[in-house]
Amino acid sequence: MAKQDGLCYSRYMTLQQLKYAVAVADCRNITEASRRVFISQPSLTAAIRELEEEMGITIFSRSNKGVTVTNEGDDFLSYARQVLEQAALLEDRFKGGGGGNPIFSVSCQHYSFAVNAFVDVIREFGGAEYDFTIRETQTHEIIEDVARLKSEVGVLYTCDRNADVILKLIKKNNLEFEGLFTTGLHVFISTKNPLAHKTEISLSDLAPFPYLTYEQGDYNSFYFAEEPLTQIDFDCPKNIKVRDRATLFNLLIGLDGYTVCSGVISRELNGENIIARPLAVADSMTVGIITRKGMSLSRYAQAYIEALKKHAGGFEK
Repeated sequence: MAKQDGLCYSRYMTLQQLKYAVAVADCRNITEASRRVFISQPSLTAAIRELEEEMGITIFSRSNKGVTVTNEGDDFLSYARQVLEQAALLEDRFKGGGGGNPIFSVSCQHYSFAVNAFVDVIREFGGAEYDFTIRETQTHEIIEDVARLKSEVGVLYTCDRNADVILKLIKKNNLEFEGLFTTGLHVFISTKNPLAHKTEISLSDLAPFPYLTYEQGDYNSFYFAEEPLTQIDFDCPKNIKVRDRATLFNLLIGLDGYTVCSGVISRELNGENIIARPLAVADSMTVGIITRKGMSLSRYAQAYIEALKKHAGGFEK
């Protein structure tokens, strides 16, 4: 019986250790991670070392600057997140959702409707305590986040120019893409922009104005660009790269800039000063979701996908 008790205890601790390892990977700092999981720093350090010894790998590289994830640790953590997600699904299924605080993460390109859908999920499931994360980030990181289960759902687009590269990368990471809607290209501009009165805008109309795009870091090629129309398509003398949506919108207003987009707009989040106008080109884009192939989605992910469809309901696939 003692042996059985020891075995059960070991299994319980293994699951708990996975939670500890994920917390350290997310925080990149033992002290901060110990606060998150509510144990002492020495206890957390010991638990991680025991896990590394049991698995026969080094998950973290430690230095005075903190901890970094090793290559084999990165691979291990992707599986650890999947185990924890499946454990959470079991609790949801057999405890009627009473298995702990709701936990859900999504990574997306800079879409206001993706934020609106996230708000809907919090309103439905948030309760008194929850741990939800939304990352508006670079295209390549969205794919990595879902592949490593840092996020359960990713939101991005494909078009004729990037589909081969993006869909191959999605498949390579054991993910799948589901289109939500396909639409012609639009531009976001401010209501004070000299082009605001037009019902349709041409590329030549845009030439005098700054073109605003989201910076993609080491993957700053047109395959990973968040804007389906790039400099490869037309000669644009004024270009500004930004990292966040608030900065982009401020520049749309302050400099009469523009960006190329799906045209789905949220007055609640974008304000009354930003409008969308169709772009006079034949190109189109498909906005969709990426998820882990063959993995059951949590009720939060399912609700989020339904909310995405609702907020982007003006467009059909």
